[in-house]
Amino acid sequence: MDHADLLAQLKGLADRVEMLAERTRRLGEENRSLRQQQEQLVGERSALLAKNEQARVRVEAMIARLKSLEQHT
Repeated sequence: MDHADLLAQLKGLADRVEMLAERTRRLGEENRSLRQQQEQLVGERSALLAKNEQARVRVEAMIARLKSLEQHT
């Protein structure tokens, strides 16, 4: 193996390392973005569950009032 071959291999390795570094950077950004989306979705889910619980309580209260009115008539 001569000097030119070693330089070519070294350049190839350097290119691959640079490509892997760029891919790692992109994956890190994507991971951060996905984590933010997950946090947002968890928050939205929590809010929806709370609204659902409030609606359930109101519906149950309405049913109880209707039953009470029905018994008094």
